[in-house]
Parts: sequence; C-alpha cells; structure tokens
Amino acid sequence: MDRNELIEQNLRLVHACAHRFEGKGIEYDDLYSAGCVGLVKAVDRFDERKGFRFSTYAVPVILGEIKQLFRSGGSVKVSRSLQELSMRAQKVCESYRAQHDGEITITDLAERLGVDVYQATEALSASKAVLSLSGEDDSGGVDVPVPSPEEKLTEHLSLREVINALSDDERMLIIQRYYRHKTQQQTALTLGTTQVQISRREKKILLKMRAMLV
Repeated sequence: MDRNELIEQNLRLVHACAHRFEGKGIEYDDLYSAGCVGLVKAVDRFDERKGFRFSTYAVPVILGEIKQLFRSGGSVKVSRSLQELSMRAQKVCESYRAQHDGEITITDLAERLGVDVYQATEALSASKAVLSLSGEDDSGGVDVPVPSPEEKLTEHLSLREVINALSDDERMLIIQRYYRHKTQQQTALTLGTTQVQISRREKKILLKMRAMLV
C-alpha cells in the first residue's frame, strides 16, 4: 500500500480524534486540519517491524497534533497557496457533481488537482466542502461524521499504545490494579511485594502514563 492510500484509508481516524475536542473553543475544520497533519506524520514515521497496528501508532500522533493546536491558542494559518488550491478544489467538486450527479472521491480529486491526498484534504477542509472521503457511496457520497463508538476507540487505542510502552513489571501492576480490579494489597501479594511499594510504584507509573498521553 502506498503513502496516499494509507492516508486515505485512515482519514476516519482523524475524524474520530477531532470529534473528541468539539465544542471546546476551536472550529471543527481546524481540529480536522491539525489531525490530518498528525496522520501524515504517523504515515511517514510508522515502522511496521515494531509489531504495532498502524491505527494504534497513529492515534496518539494525531491527538498530539490536535492538542498542540490548543497549546498554540487555536490559531491555524491558511496560506495564500492553500486558499487558491481550496478554490480550485471547490470548482472541481462542483463540476463533478454537475456531470456525475454525485461526489468525487478524495483520490480522484487529488489527481485532478495534481497534488497528493493530504493536500487535497487540506484544501477541502479550508473551504468547508462536504466530500466523500471514503470513496464509498453508501450515503449519497457524503461522509457521515464518525459516531461516538469510534471516539471511544481512539481512547482505547491511545491507552493501549501507552501500556505497551511500559516495562513488563509496570504493565503487570497496571493490569492487576485497573483491569483485574485488585486492591493494592491483593496486587502486592500477587507480585510478591508490599502494599506500600505498590502504592509508590503505581503513582509513578500513572504520572508516566499521563505524560505519554499529553
């Protein structure tokens, strides 16, 4: 699978991540644009030899870009070149609708504009155009916003990524406490240590995990 195909097939992850931050002071299109930047970074940096699924790797990267948007004050600058590309994209979409009575796919749009899938997506986001990003026409060509179950998925994927990055001992403690719902005393007996040590280690691990999720 080439770079553009991987980006296109995972745009729903960007929607899922962006929806988590709706209503928090930044326009959805700006959230989506930041998420697209994260998706492209994830595609370019992903190493399948490490054994992770792409979605597991990509979600924290996408979320990181969106959170950076909040840290920078929510400002997204739209360059003149992007504005021009956005106008061209809108014209292509309108022409396609008139000729085919439907929506153009993101891949076809990118080809007609002479850009890659990410640039085409950026152009659409800037113009607030409604377009099928999946290439499927199940709902008249319009890509329906991702429902809340997929938002939950992004949270689980982010957490799983962080847990996988822990050491074996750290991971076992977290599993005992938060997945098997054991008390600190029960966890201490299972791991052959004391309740006081479990309490201290747990605090450090949770701080570590929280930092990794930011």
